[in-house]
Amino acid sequence: MATYKKRGYKPKTKKEKEEVVEDNSTTAEVFNSLDESASKTEEWVVKNQNYIVGAIGLIAVVVLAYIAFVKYVSEPKAQEAMNDMYPAQQFFKEAQFNVAASDSLYTLAINGGDGKYGFKDIIENYSGTPAANLANYYAGIASLNIKQYKPAIAYLNEFSSDDKIISALAFGAIGDAFAQLDQLEEAISYYEKAANTNKNDFNTPFFLMKAAKLSITLGDHKAALDYLTTIKENYANSEEAKNVDSYLGRVEAAI
Repeated sequence: MATYKKRGYKPKTKKEKEEVVEDNSTTAEVFNSLDESASKTEEWVVKNQNYIVGAIGLIAVVVLAYIAFVKYVSEPKAQEAMNDMYPAQQFFKEAQFNVAASDSLYTLAINGGDGKYGFKDIIENYSGTPAANLANYYAGIASLNIKQYKPAIAYLNEFSSDDKIISALAFGAIGDAFAQLDQLEEAISYYEKAANTNKNDFNTPFFLMKAAKLSITLGDHKAALDYLTTIKENYANSEEAKNVDSYLGRVEAAI
């Protein structure tokens, strides 16, 4: 076991002298080992300096290329995509207010017209841009409105957003499309996603009621009871809560 010796300490006994010699020898070995390691490191650096400089240069080139791409390619392309999508957005908005011509207007919004891009063109020509992502949402909702349910599901599944409100609406629209295709279990799963993505007194009970009704249709009264009970207990001020007792009575009787 090593012991601490004061500065200026002189060994007196033979054993203490041997300890000092051993300590000095060990210290020397440590420094020699460090010197040897440092020397080997220096040799490695000298030997491989061309590779090191090349690697650093490559990293710098990649970083600069990325910055240039974002500034001179990506950002202008994204802005161009948004500009080209504007006419399709106008067709979409007009379709919401002009019920009589809504089918033709939604179709124009998807496919384009008068030499202008539709949402489909934006998706195909500006892949990877925010506009193309948003175009998937618009095209999905437009397809749902003109009863093209499978394309609606495909478009909406390609859409993603950090915005919980619009994400919930997208999930709900996919649920509606599956319900129209009589794929009720899939519809229920998307209604659940819509209800849980953005919990509030409007969205959540709205989609939970849709899930409850489809569960009743499937004969899954236990699931329906859970959905309806959640509405009654947690969203008592919602529109759906006004009629929840009548549905609860039917479900409890069936159980």
